[in-house]
Amino acid sequence: MSERTNILVKYNLLYIVMVAFGLFIIGKIIYFQFFYDKSLIEEALKSTRVYTSIEPTRGDIYSSDGKLLATSVAYFEAGIDPNCDAITQTVFDENIDSLTLCLSELFKSKTQDQFRQELIDARDSGSRYYRFSFNINYSDFKILQSFPLIRKGRTRGGFVYQKTYKREKPFGELARRTIGTEPSTGRKGVGLEDAYDKDLRGIEGHTVKERIPGNMWMPVEDAEYIEPKDGYDLITTIDIGLQDVAESALEKQMRKHSAEFGTVVLMEVKTGRVLAIANLKRNSEGNYFEETNFAVGHAADPGSTFKLASVIVALEDGYISPEDSVDTGNGITYYYGKKMKDSHEGGYGTITVQRAFEVSSNVGISKIIDKNYKYQPGKYVAGLERLHLNEPLNVVIRGEGIPVIHSPSDREWSGLSLTQMSIGYELQITPLQILTLYNAIANNGEMVKPVFAKALSYRGKIIKEFETEVIDPQICSTKTLKIVKQMLEGVVERGTATNIKSKNYTIAGKTGTAQMQYGNDTLGIEYHASFVGYFPAEDPEYSCIVSIYKPRQNGFYGNVVSGPVFKEIADKIYATNPKYHGFTSSFTVSQSIPSAKKGNKDETENVYSWLQISTNSDKVAQTEWVAPQINEHKIVYNPVNYSDKTKVPNVINMGLKDAVVILEEAGLTVHVSGRGRVSKQVPAPGSSFNKGDLITLYLGE
Repeated sequence: MSERTNILVKYNLLYIVMVAFGLFIIGKIIYFQFFYDKSLIEEALKSTRVYTSIEPTRGDIYSSDGKLLATSVAYFEAGIDPNCDAITQTVFDENIDSLTLCLSELFKSKTQDQFRQELIDARDSGSRYYRFSFNINYSDFKILQSFPLIRKGRTRGGFVYQKTYKREKPFGELARRTIGTEPSTGRKGVGLEDAYDKDLRGIEGHTVKERIPGNMWMPVEDAEYIEPKDGYDLITTIDIGLQDVAESALEKQMRKHSAEFGTVVLMEVKTGRVLAIANLKRNSEGNYFEETNFAVGHAADPGSTFKLASVIVALEDGYISPEDSVDTGNGITYYYGKKMKDSHEGGYGTITVQRAFEVSSNVGISKIIDKNYKYQPGKYVAGLERLHLNEPLNVVIRGEGIPVIHSPSDREWSGLSLTQMSIGYELQITPLQILTLYNAIANNGEMVKPVFAKALSYRGKIIKEFETEVIDPQICSTKTLKIVKQMLEGVVERGTATNIKSKNYTIAGKTGTAQMQYGNDTLGIEYHASFVGYFPAEDPEYSCIVSIYKPRQNGFYGNVVSGPVFKEIADKIYATNPKYHGFTSSFTVSQSIPSAKKGNKDETENVYSWLQISTNSDKVAQTEWVAPQINEHKIVYNPVNYSDKTKVPNVINMGLKDAVVILEEAGLTVHVSGRGRVSKQVPAPGSSFNKGDLITLYLGE
């Protein structure tokens, strides 16, 4: 075959191959266009690119006096795209040694050689993402951003990161169960985190991410981006100082009496604001911790604290007066063959209704109710319902126990039910529901709903205030109110609670000791000891209930077990409130302006603006950080300068949130000990430091 013929054959073969390939491509185009299932193409695209959410910053939770109870701390996952277009081989080679040295010093889990080899392998394999570390804190993240190559950013340096948040409580276990936990996938939230989740969580943003080799996801440049909106901050009614007293006093008594679990709630009479709420349970090691909100969720027999309701019903129906007599005999009586007895051996004989209440006579109170309602028990139950004791309070915290008040038509009703109910048995009532009744008496008959939040704020500006909700403007007559107030004062002055009587102020309240279980002997009985009341009795401002369950040593009566907790809280309030000590009005006026710690000027100004307190804000308009000072009847802001990045900033007397921001921006790694505001810092203010050095903040009131 000639050379020319050979060339023509090869040319024709090449031509045929190219035509065949072209026809194949055209055929595939026609197939995909008209015959191929387009949903599979769409599904393939979805698997490589996704429209993903950007998590907003969850709002903070504050105490009523501005202390941080819960906050979201940022953590980062960070890495690099080693095959980013801007990272040429020359750029990669020039930076890899210095970059890996820095990485090994920051992240101690790998050596420089390990980082170097892994980065080279990632680049050679065509990987679009190499991860440095999970859960990088803010301080380390700022350091990371200064590293070679990384400091050029996403486009020029291939730096890729994702921010997540972890919820932290600066005061540790304090009010832990009431603050609660936020709901998450497959798990319900609890407490205030759950109740106000919609406000706290904010609104998600969105962006587009692309799947890259290694089954990693990376944000797509120039894709649609919707900025997330951070959540609102929640200002609670909790007073940190009183919360601390309540928890420590409750734990002390529970340890003394080896109790199983207990709760205490302190409430503001007129507003229903819960100033302190503690719930403790003993674990297998004998330590006490917050696990369940017993105040809200534990409905059980209240015992003698329910006698107030029985007396109110009988007074309202006109069947008794406090001077009427009731024969308690030797302290023992029988109803349908079942014995009822008083705790006082030998009984009290014939006494007045007032005295029967003061000494908590089971025989006396049950005889009063049996005599007047034996043939009309429905009228007694209707009286209890007028006091709303059959209704849940519908508080914001989920899990409220449902009150149970039986009626004669119920299957559970028996001949014993009326007399048992009169002294607090065959009932299910939560401590918070009982406290709400007593609070209504203190509030001149107006029953208000317990509230746990004062307001929502956004970047220091009040967005919404929560008003007091009235359940019933008048639960009983003025005459009845006057009588039962005298009875409640008599319990402390002359009755079962004389052990908590104070020489400085007056207390009104009622003890309760309920048997929770019944056995063949005293060893089979468990007790619920309680005290509920209000103070100062003549002009009530605070109401409080203490319920301690299953005390097993050193006594089990309500006055001995629960009364001292009430007294310790009341003493704290009396000792720290200037108006109880006869200070002049000028002192009160000067103290009416609340002081504030050093902090962000804009946030501080928003609070004082809300309180309608004058400041010199206009004279320090360009200042970010200030130290407020009370000057006569206005606030003067003294500028605080943190521009010197070579010296340790002074954050003493600041709140933890602001202190952490300032110190981490300076390049320090923050460690925290204690709770409250910053009382000490090590190293000291003004000391020299290196980027990444550790600083310890000691918190305290």
